[in-house]
Amino acid sequence: MLTGFLSVLQLSDSAFPSGRYTLSSGLETLAQTGRLATPGDPALLSALLGDHLRLAVAPSDGIGLVCAHRATATPDSLDLELVTSADERLTAVKLSREARETSTRTGRALLRVATSTFGARAVSHYARHVQSGRSPGNHAVVLGVVSACLGVPRPESVAGELFAFSANWVAAAVRLAVTDHSTAQAVLHEVRPVMAEAALHVVDKDVPDIASCTPLLDVMAMLHEESELRLFAS
Repeated sequence: MLTGFLSVLQLSDSAFPSGRYTLSSGLETLAQTGRLATPGDPALLSALLGDHLRLAVAPSDGIGLVCAHRATATPDSLDLELVTSADERLTAVKLSREARETSTRTGRALLRVATSTFGARAVSHYARHVQSGRSPGNHAVVLGVVSACLGVPRPESVAGELFAFSANWVAAAVRLAVTDHSTAQAVLHEVRPVMAEAALHVVDKDVPDIASCTPLLDVMAMLHEESELRLFAS
């Protein structure tokens, strides 16, 4: 449905008030340690973003979103056990403190906006569950519930999340002066097939499949926690 497509656009818009613009997902530390040239090599940036999507974002946040979406049968019906299981598993695979904290902070921000704006009972039910401390409230899991309530099909929901991450990632690269706006758009264009393939690969996965394997980026995130000068929250 066209309304579902429009909801994807709204939820993935950088202007949506969830605070994701404060995240660089380890990119800031990569730049600080000299691992990224200035200006950034488009091929290197595309390869780095592509690996991040395939090995981290899609198999962790993507599958968490899928499980939460599957658990939301209707805007009034929610399988809390499945959602919480996915939420807890997603927290467990986020190895750095910053990754865990920023995921739940943006998730709770999304919950606040969704409960006051969209009015779905399933979202409100989950918001109370998170507020009571019975579930972490990771952004991707919240997004899965919200997307299902808004009638967004599962593949489009995952693709929207991967695009939102990618758009924020290249915007961070521009703010860090490792690339320019034109190159950032070229990188986004280049990784479209990776986004599509990754989204379709995880759309039928379940909670035990939630995983992440990006050792370098995990180390960069851990180093970022101790950096004296930080532009981004992660």
